[in-house]
Amino acid sequence: MKALRILSRNIRDSFKGVFRNFSLSLASISCITITLVVVALSIVLSINVNNFTTLVEKDVTIVAFLRSDIKEEEAIEIEEKLKSLDNLEKYTYHSKQEVTDEMKESSETFKSVMDSWSESENPLQPTFEVKVNDIEGIGEVAKSIKNIDGVETVKYGEGMIEQLITVFNTVRKIGYGVVAALILVTAFLITNTIKITIFSRKREIEIMRLVGASNLNIKIPFILEGLLLGVLGSIIPIGVTIYGYNYLYEHFNGQLFSPFIKLVKPNPFSLQVSGLLVIIGMLVGMFGSWRAVRKYLKI
Repeated sequence: MKALRILSRNIRDSFKGVFRNFSLSLASISCITITLVVVALSIVLSINVNNFTTLVEKDVTIVAFLRSDIKEEEAIEIEEKLKSLDNLEKYTYHSKQEVTDEMKESSETFKSVMDSWSESENPLQPTFEVKVNDIEGIGEVAKSIKNIDGVETVKYGEGMIEQLITVFNTVRKIGYGVVAALILVTAFLITNTIKITIFSRKREIEIMRLVGASNLNIKIPFILEGLLLGVLGSIIPIGVTIYGYNYLYEHFNGQLFSPFIKLVKPNPFSLQVSGLLVIIGMLVGMFGSWRAVRKYLKI
């Protein structure tokens, strides 16, 4: 009970501290708001870029062309060998007739030409379409498939895919680095803003010392103030994230520039980002207050 009374008193004091020094608190809240808006934009952009690269990676397929005269028994043997490969997510077999039917459906010109083919005249090859778990190992999987007896050619966009992997990894690292850097900048700015707030209340802290308050009892209200400032400063960024992203998603119909660049669905994405902003605001506000009280005033 005593601990609860102390906590409730500290919470009450932190609220009083925020509103008693409203102009300085408003400066801290404004600093948190501006930086969290930038952090929110960076997080949204970074995650959407990561989502786009993931979707592209999932669409990359290895196509193994078998001999045109392959027999059903040989195709089954090739399938068994595919199953034994590492880094294999799934595969799909298309017989010569299925390939022909697909091409007929794609074009009337193909249909008119292929309808005249007999089974022995059909030059198309049966195929296996293979997807991998880890795209970075796609080259090794392609080499293993090419070495299987009965496989004539393997295509997966070699050369271009390796370049894409490099670009995607670079983009991911830059995105994560920007978000991390912005959070550090946010912590620095908020810490310095809160330092000014706490310095203006130096006399108040000295009085608390004179009446016998311990360092911990002095620190806790200020740390809770920082937490409160972080929560208040995250309100506008949360609104910008939820309503702004929902509007963006609906305005562009869930895609950006082309159907290949799909945006992450707002629900629950915008809520997750909002929760992250609150946590960042709280932690940074508490850290800024703790650092300012501990280091600046030498408590």
